Amino acid sequence: MNIQKRIEELKIVPVVKLDQAEDAKPLAEALIAGGLPIAEVTFRTEAAYESIKIMSEIPQMLVGAGTVINVEQAKLAVEAGAKFLVSPGFSAEVVAYAKENNIPVFPGVCTPTEVMAALAMGLTVLKFFPAENYGGLNTIKALTGPFPNIRIMPTGGINEKNIKEYLANPKIIACGGSWMVKDTLIKEKKFDEIEKLTASAVALVQG
Repeated sequence: MNIQKRIEELKIVPVVKLDQAEDAKPLAEALIAGGLPIAEVTFRTEAAYESIKIMSEIPQMLVGAGTVINVEQAKLAVEAGAKFLVSPGFSAEVVAYAKENNIPVFPGVCTPTEVMAALAMGLTVLKFFPAENYGGLNTIKALTGPFPNIRIMPTGGINEKNIKEYLANPKIIACGGSWMVKDTLIKEKKFDEIEKLTASAVALVQG
């Protein structure tokens, strides 16, 4: 599977925070039923490793690890079954590990210096985070001017109200978002609601 191509087809990457690994399977099932068989499971909780492991065993799911801030986490994520890595910022060590192991990696950038560091390591698809806080589309347009070869996956403050505007920019490969997988919905085990919100999000971006 060409993971970058698949992400581009799906257009949304649900950014998931799981406090309990027991929620991983029903959450994955809700995403699949809603038409979005992908998740970026953040390494912000102790349940992340087990959650990635459970989700990655479901054939339809494309599972990546998010908030990967060091090589130790990157190794654990890959061991658990993560097929791609996402970082909030740029870590040369994490990028080097991912490249050595043929794992797609999307480090976070928000300045020209960080873009240049990523380009120097052979990356052209980058996360832009936190998108809305750093000027959103206007900043993306400004950044992609001097770097015409880069594509962007913005995350942070993106929701059903502004995602269409982001995706209309050809430099944007997909958007990360958590509005359909909010912490509260997962904690309250409202997987039916997650499925509905996911289906609405898919209809919005694929329509």
